[in-house]
Amino acid sequence: MRLDKYLKVSRIEKRRTVANDLCDAGHVSVNGKVARASYDVKVNDIIEVTKGEKTIKVQVVAVNEYATKENASDMFKVL
Repeated sequence: MRLDKYLKVSRIEKRRTVANDLCDAGHVSVNGKVARASYDVKVNDIIEVTKGEKTIKVQVVAVNEYATKENASDMFKVL
């Protein structure tokens, strides 16, 4: 699954276009490297998203095409 779509489906970011913009601006890194929106997310990847002064660091636990509001937090583990 694409990185921008994963951020949206897992509800780390509300909108896919905003997730795409974050990736283009270099505010998203995967496993310590700045990642593009087209990066293919895999289980156990460490994703770090920086928005302003706030940084979120998560580990990918599952990659699902769809997730309900209740299931979305099961897709990642906050580090």
